[in-house]
Amino acid sequence: MGKLPCEGCKGLCCGPVPITENELKNIKKRLKSMPTKLRIELKNQQRFVGTCIFYDMQKDRCGIHSARPEICRMFGYYQELVCFRNPVVATKTMKTSTFEKHIGILSIDYMWKDFD
Repeated sequence: MGKLPCEGCKGLCCGPVPITENELKNIKKRLKSMPTKLRIELKNQQRFVGTCIFYDMQKDRCGIHSARPEICRMFGYYQELVCFRNPVVATKTMKTSTFEKHIGILSIDYMWKDFD
């Protein structure tokens, strides 16, 4: 599998991010285990409108990578979610019947106040 060239994108492809109930629980667990200082730094960053609230602009990567939603794990590797900087790695096709129901969208329905 090829690698995505995410460095330098500053999260422009990261959002809006639909999440499921299980993903919401995993994100909450990840945030609780995060050192307070890192969590506050991540929370207080300025981001582009529509970019995921957990995108770390300073480090130019996902701030909750280990708990990132399935859609983020799939991005770039599926034909329906192609990365314009390296489209050749999008070799898979989605099977939508296997998805859990989304309960909302990060940066729209769920903001930092919902994780405090």
